[in-house]
Amino acid sequence: MSGFVEKPEPTQVPGLVHLHTGKVRELYQNEAGDLVMVASDRISAYDWVLPTEIPDKGRILTQLSLWWFDQLADLVPNHVLSTELPAGAPADWQGRTLVCKSLRMVPVECVARGYLTGSGLAEYEESRTVCGLALPEGLVDGSELPAPIFTPATKAAVGEHDENVSYEEVARQVGADTAARLRQATLAAYSRARDIARERGIILADTKFEFGFEDDNLVIADEVLTPDSSRFWPADQWQPGRAQPSYDKQFVRDWLTSPESGWDRRSEQPPPPLPQHVVDATRAKYVEAYERLTGMSWS
Repeated sequence: MSGFVEKPEPTQVPGLVHLHTGKVRELYQNEAGDLVMVASDRISAYDWVLPTEIPDKGRILTQLSLWWFDQLADLVPNHVLSTELPAGAPADWQGRTLVCKSLRMVPVECVARGYLTGSGLAEYEESRTVCGLALPEGLVDGSELPAPIFTPATKAAVGEHDENVSYEEVARQVGADTAARLRQATLAAYSRARDIARERGIILADTKFEFGFEDDNLVIADEVLTPDSSRFWPADQWQPGRAQPSYDKQFVRDWLTSPESGWDRRSEQPPPPLPQHVVDATRAKYVEAYERLTGMSWS
């Protein structure tokens, strides 16, 4: 079992139809047919959406995504129409809400990797490949790859794992032309973001994008280049051969697997609430990532 420890009830707003509750976001449709995406403060780990929220997390993700959309605008268009609150929406939605184009979404997680870690490392250690792509001998956890690679995954439901697939499988599922466009856009956006992050003392190890179509135009959607969808590492602490410090929910993962939590992730029992010190440390990491990347103060 996995999924929501406590599934939230979506807020009802006149003129909006609730479509979906995701790990972090609530998705609505307005009367014009546009999508209204609201980022909550929920956090997930080990395929569970936890019962404890991280204050400001949804706003940080939204504002950081907007900043990155601007940085990538000349490479690929995005789905944002407006950041104005819909009429009748609660005040708490301010800063965490995007009104977006309704796209024909491509059912592929478009992952770019510039460094070896995570599920890519696990596959490499077995076969010296990642998503079927051959890599050189001698790489270790945290190694920089000779060049960024496109390592797609299938999209999974809440509580389930995305599954890495080959480029050939993506081409089979969505067509060769679409697969080629996804790979090109993913690697171009990753390379731009990697260079921007590097200037700010941060390594962008990997990231995932989601794309959809507006007519025949490929459009980037959802969130982009946040600590929820990317691995950001402090460059001055990068040391291949070990797990890297990161700007993400590692504090949450570490506590959940510690004796203090008392939780066995192999069991079917849901994880416990997070203690305040873990909440505070995790929030501080999200804020630090936002401030270092954008150069702006979070307030």
